Amino acid sequence: MTGSHDDPRSSTWLDAVRTLRWPLVVVVLGVLGYLVIHQIGQTAREGGRAATDIARAIGSGAVDIAAAFQSGTITTTFIAAIPRFTADSGVKLELASFQATEILRTTDERWVAWDLIPLGTTVTEIRVPVTYRYHLRLDEPWRLEVEGQSCVVHAPPIRPTLPPAIDTAGMEKFSESGWLRFNEDQQMEGLERSLTGVLSERASDAAHLEMVRERCRLEVAEFVRAWLLAEDHWRSDRFRSVTVTFADESENRATTLHPTLVLPDLEPGDH
Repeated sequence: MTGSHDDPRSSTWLDAVRTLRWPLVVVVLGVLGYLVIHQIGQTAREGGRAATDIARAIGSGAVDIAAAFQSGTITTTFIAAIPRFTADSGVKLELASFQATEILRTTDERWVAWDLIPLGTTVTEIRVPVTYRYHLRLDEPWRLEVEGQSCVVHAPPIRPTLPPAIDTAGMEKFSESGWLRFNEDQQMEGLERSLTGVLSERASDAAHLEMVRERCRLEVAEFVRAWLLAEDHWRSDRFRSVTVTFADESENRATTLHPTLVLPDLEPGDH
């Protein structure tokens, strides 16, 4: 019969296991720790690459914007978006208007006997409400440039819409003639005939143009902003401002202008 004593080899193996148990635990924990740290590092690297990819995407988007809207390209794109008009349907972008009461006055003085004897003076005056309107022509040269995140618009000159709208119902007339003068009716007729021409000249003068210039500038900026919105380029990561200059402005004035329109900063949660 075989005895019930334990196998010496088995006992030796168990003793070895008991002896190495804690070192094995340490090794296993070390391996697990390495794996965890490696995974964290891998995740961080992937996160870094993702952030880099996002940055590159943003940069690439900026490059794409610059490529699509460089000087010349942006002008071509803008001009292509402007509606086409026939000669009789108009090519005007109406911008601003204002009303004023204009006064036209003529004085005719006569003398005889070598300018020693006065025959009197005829004074004729017309007061009339007038509406002045101003526009840009869409068929004249426009030029758009990209400066960082700003769209700089070089627009045609501001032009008056002629003739001005004269409110004949509100017209007031006044005449006064000297003691030997009887030409007030004739003088009034002449003043009435000159009314349209005189008021058209006033509509084009520098003083009247300056009255509407800033309003026209804002309207052009809004017009271009609407186009940028349609092109999905009026946003914080693309165009943030529009600056408008006119062809009839001096170069010094044009270079010192502040942005006409600026994209407002969005509050958190706004889109």
